[in-house]
Amino acid sequence: MDVRRRPVKPLYTSKNDDVSAGEPLMIPHKQQQVSSPKASDALPLPLYLTNGLFFTMFFSVMYFLLVRWREKIRNSIPLHVVTLSELVAMVSLIASVIYLLGFFGIGFVQSFVSRSNSDTWDIDDENENSEHLIIEEDSRRGGSCVAATTLGCTPPVRQIGPMVPQQPGKVALSVAEKPAPIITPVVSDDDEEIIVSVVQGKTPSYSLESKLGDCKRAASIRKEALQRITGKSLEGLPLEGFDYESILGQCCEMPVGYVQIPVGIAGPLLLDGREYSVPMATTEGCLVASTNRGCKAIFASGGADSVLLKDGMTRAPVVRFNTAKRAAELKFFVEDPLNFETLSLVFNKSSRFARLQSIRCAIAGKNLYMRFSCSTGDAMGMNMVSKGVQNVLDYLQNEYPDMDVIGISGNFCSDKKPAAVNWIEGRGKSVVCEAIIKEEVVKKVLKTEVAALVELNVLKNLTGSAMAGALGGFNAHASNIVSAVYLATGQDPAQNVESSHCITMMEAVNDGKDLHVSVTMPSIEVGTVGGGTQLASQSACLNLLGVKGANRELPGSNARLLATIVAGSVLAGELSLMSAISAGQLVKSHMKYNRSSKDVTKVTSS
Repeated sequence: MDVRRRPVKPLYTSKNDDVSAGEPLMIPHKQQQVSSPKASDALPLPLYLTNGLFFTMFFSVMYFLLVRWREKIRNSIPLHVVTLSELVAMVSLIASVIYLLGFFGIGFVQSFVSRSNSDTWDIDDENENSEHLIIEEDSRRGGSCVAATTLGCTPPVRQIGPMVPQQPGKVALSVAEKPAPIITPVVSDDDEEIIVSVVQGKTPSYSLESKLGDCKRAASIRKEALQRITGKSLEGLPLEGFDYESILGQCCEMPVGYVQIPVGIAGPLLLDGREYSVPMATTEGCLVASTNRGCKAIFASGGADSVLLKDGMTRAPVVRFNTAKRAAELKFFVEDPLNFETLSLVFNKSSRFARLQSIRCAIAGKNLYMRFSCSTGDAMGMNMVSKGVQNVLDYLQNEYPDMDVIGISGNFCSDKKPAAVNWIEGRGKSVVCEAIIKEEVVKKVLKTEVAALVELNVLKNLTGSAMAGALGGFNAHASNIVSAVYLATGQDPAQNVESSHCITMMEAVNDGKDLHVSVTMPSIEVGTVGGGTQLASQSACLNLLGVKGANRELPGSNARLLATIVAGSVLAGELSLMSAISAGQLVKSHMKYNRSSKDVTKVTSS
């Protein structure tokens, strides 16, 4: 079959309109498209002259202004002092820029539209060509009705409909990328009415608990409304099996479910003569297994010992005076030991557990930062120390009426940020934990050598971290263990930032046969009451460690014990990971325990 492009003139001519006489059917051509008006038709001058005019004006004005600015700079004349000529030049420059931007923008739009129109006409031409080619093929076989009469049917006399090509992209979308359906639970008429109200914006989502008086029902309605608003399925986010009353007003707002994190157990960790099974909530393969190996090495070597160096939560407000002299006067007043007792009485009124320990000040111009440190019992203590600081600020306001309190927190605390003040002064609980690992344990359990571990620690944790400019990060992976224990026990996971400040030391002892390893962590921020510690799962993990709730006989002892357990777990994790790196087992172990066998190409978003 001869395939040809449709010419401008008709392919066939006939002397009459009788299609039964053997003449091929003639399909009339489309009329030529009338050109639409262009934006440039509104210009008073031809387009090329207008463009030349504005280009010339643009470069001339720019040259004039650059010359003028050079003269002003040489003569020390401020650039913002503008003469009339410069003002006119600037207006001309702006006008030319607006025109040029509009010109190029219009040109882009016109080229895009013309390209779209040409593509549309090409499709129509191809459709008409297919019609002509069908007719031409029939005529070559002996007329337009030869094939039809052979089959005993009447030849067609109507125009053949256009053949629209199939679009494979849409077919692929309907087959391979079909979005997962949103599973809508069966709801009552009352719940459906509230869901519709939330979707339409008539009922705020945050007010469902107070309006309904049922936290679980509020979470269910909020979840369904979210699915309808976003069009995304939340099928994998569980709703059942959680006490939503326990988080109301203290842990999480506007809940729609809860995230499942597996909890593994490392241990037993032999620390200070007692054994602990350490819960670790994590999704990182190898982490629990590695920490467990470190616990085994410590246990086989007689255990680890810990020392609590300091226990004090901090908060540092920032205040401002009219002069630096006045700021310095308050600094001297606050740091004077004669005034500390009075300030302590004011501070300690906030809680029966809060006890002010010290106030350290730093001054920047006329701004003063006062870093309060206090004991907080078994609570992590951020709210407790903040209330005490507010009491002191109210008291100082009477003595220094010109003091302007800028903020209750001036980042000199410093909370949830890496800071040298925490690394040096400490925040929360400051702990050091150590152990001596026997030579045979290093070889049989850790599969490495004492000398290799010591050398690696110097070059990696000390020199390497120094080369990287680390701040409190002179360790292998302390944050891994801290985060896992924090999630399992209901701590604030964001405080992992400063709580993971750690320096790991390794040294050969006993004539180079055994290994002395230690971790020093100056700012472990933990609590056993308040926040997420009261949730059922986290409370169970605290109970496993024997530190659930407050210690009534010795307030604060549970939180301090938890801090030492965290440090001991970090010691085990550091010991195991460093051994794996030293023995060249890191990649092999992660390939074995930290790789999923699931085909990720089949996982699509709904």
